[in-house]
Amino acid sequence: MGRRDLAELVLLAALWGASFLFMRVAAPVFGPLVLVLVRVGLATLCLLPLVCWRGELRALITHWRPLAVVGLLNSALPFSLFAWAALSLSAGFTAVLNATTPLWGAVVAWLWLATQLPRGKVLGLALGFLGVVVLVWGKISFKPGGDGWAVLAAMLAPVAYGIAANYTKQKLAMASPLVVATGSQLAATLMLLPLAVPLWPEHPISLNAWLAAIALAVVCTALAFLLFFRLIAKVGPGKAIAVTFLIPLFAIVWGGIFLGETLTAAMAAGGGIILLGIALALGLWSPRWLVPAKMD
Repeated sequence: MGRRDLAELVLLAALWGASFLFMRVAAPVFGPLVLVLVRVGLATLCLLPLVCWRGELRALITHWRPLAVVGLLNSALPFSLFAWAALSLSAGFTAVLNATTPLWGAVVAWLWLATQLPRGKVLGLALGFLGVVVLVWGKISFKPGGDGWAVLAAMLAPVAYGIAANYTKQKLAMASPLVVATGSQLAATLMLLPLAVPLWPEHPISLNAWLAAIALAVVCTALAFLLFFRLIAKVGPGKAIAVTFLIPLFAIVWGGIFLGETLTAAMAAGGGIILLGIALALGLWSPRWLVPAKMD
């Protein structure tokens, strides 16, 4: 990964880390589904003129089926799950759960693409999921007022991301990052319209909520997905998905600065174990004892 790719990865992490902050601000005002419709709808309006200007409108039609799948798995479904979870979970907590995306990406690649799992990757997966257990221990309560369903929603969203990253590499390798970003947001918008429009809030929406929703759409979605699909095309889904390493750090910082959220011991312990597992699973750290000895 070159310096420019690394710089884009850090920028992407900062943008997506901020998305958890904006969801915490806007979701209670708009409602989860309406917020996601605003998010993907405004992102589509930002991206479509670029597609037309570059003469790639025909590609949206050519690739409409896989774009619809990516729109569902990479936007409509996980965005809705995270927006709903944001009603009760902190930005930092949901971002740490989002960090399991590379683990699910590796599992999907193993099950679907028959990608080999060496000892280091298997250990990494095991550690990562152990980190999830540490993180959510005591939070899974389905009693009235409990956060159990919100936690499950935030745990399911990264599964969809993991599937989408591998699907994009397999089915949309020939499409430009702009076409993938635009087509997926357009597809998500069309899917959410009939579900979200009837739920549009009757109460006035505050300026802060609108600003958060616009930032979520333009900066954390339109711009961020251009960067993400560009990275997938250049360095592959396995490395691009490693952006989730940095997202929790930014989300915790943004949440602490703007919402007064604190880093709990469970978040620190669970997040640390998850990130260690991701490092092993992606081959970013390989202890000597895991490397097979060479035969003389």
